[in-house]
Amino acid sequence: MANFLQAAIEAISKAKNEQELRSQLLAVGMSEYFSATRCGLCFFDQFDLTDSKLRKILDVALSIERNPIARYLVEHHAPVCESLVTSPKVWQLICPRADHWHVMAGPIVSYGQLIGIVGVTRSQGMSAFDWRNLTDLSALCLHISTWAAIKRSHQQASSHQSPSLFKHDLLRLTPREVQIAQLVAQGFTNAEIGAELWITENSVKQALKRMFRKLDVSSRAEMVGQLWAQRDSYSNF
Repeated sequence: MANFLQAAIEAISKAKNEQELRSQLLAVGMSEYFSATRCGLCFFDQFDLTDSKLRKILDVALSIERNPIARYLVEHHAPVCESLVTSPKVWQLICPRADHWHVMAGPIVSYGQLIGIVGVTRSQGMSAFDWRNLTDLSALCLHISTWAAIKRSHQQASSHQSPSLFKHDLLRLTPREVQIAQLVAQGFTNAEIGAELWITENSVKQALKRMFRKLDVSSRAEMVGQLWAQRDSYSNF
């Protein structure tokens, strides 16, 4: 399963819709790679909120007051596992299911909004998720978020809607900023980008802040999605 991430990224790029994206991630071995009892990917706008039973479940599962994992995702737009936000005893009270003994979730973000979640769980008796798992899920979520931003912008364009982010007068990025954006698109962390470009990690952070302001975005995935959609204006991207 060493090539899972490469296969997953390729599958994401080729997926035609959200249902195909979900099935392809499972087909390339997502469950096996994360040693997961259960795994899944959901977009919130696919839920049938007229179903009172489902709505009640979601009110608890996605409540930032009741669920610390949901709160972390909303506040940080970054992957999280239960051990990062609460103690095992408290987590068992929140989610007593034996097949959800360990939970890891990552955000799907578009236009600065949390639009979905990638989730994996492990059963009681299995080891907890660690930082390596979180790092791999982060890379996966970045590519899924970028895919979602592009697909949804195309859908809006085909229905004659104009997303406010896709403006024709976007400020051009500097050559250095384009280099940083390219590395972000490849899943590099700030530290890895700094090492690759021979600049400090703090310089990368400050550059990203400037880039976000220029492009009027609030996340790395949103930035990559927008630049990809506008790639004709960025000949080096």
